[in-house]
Amino acid sequence: MTRVILIRHAETPWNRERRMQGHIDTPLSVAGRAQAAALGLRLADGGFNALYSSDLSRARETARAIAERSGREVVSDARLRERSFGIFEGLTYAEMAERHPEDFARFDARDPDYVMPGGESARAFWERCLACLGEIGERHAGAEVVVVTHGLVLDAVYREAHGLGYHEPRPVPLVNASINAFSYEEGMWRMESWGDVGHLDPALVTRYEGRAR
Repeated sequence: MTRVILIRHAETPWNRERRMQGHIDTPLSVAGRAQAAALGLRLADGGFNALYSSDLSRARETARAIAERSGREVVSDARLRERSFGIFEGLTYAEMAERHPEDFARFDARDPDYVMPGGESARAFWERCLACLGEIGERHAGAEVVVVTHGLVLDAVYREAHGLGYHEPRPVPLVNASINAFSYEEGMWRMESWGDVGHLDPALVTRYEGRAR
């Protein structure tokens, strides 16, 4: 069994504005940098065996704060990126609906095989990130690893662990700079804890219900 600590990257300005980020390389906000620093202190003992990160800046900046305190090297993997949203990236939901009404209607219908222009389907995204996380789990069997990634990667693992379908609402929020613990064994995911922000000052907690990315 591998213990996998999944961390959603710290806050960005676009998280606050509720803009679709996807593959756009947004930096952390001032609050996000403070969140990342707090994560670094929380994980400073380096009790884990490896540290992985998405290659996007918001995840790498968060992982770097952990690396600086723990002494672990960051291993970057592009397969841990957020889902690509193509023409929707950089837009709020209202802007998506106004500028691309037909594509937004198809996206909003939550068809797992719908591909927005320039983006990827939910199913292809799940296959990408879950395959990567499965490889990490197998590579570090019997150990504990930390993976800094994105909201919908956490969503994918949550759904996999609970058998929750794409059309079903996720009953828990996605929280920036949160610690989310899972075990992985023989291709199966089991959740241990979700949304742990005990390391954050309450004023720094940013959580999003629904479909915020």
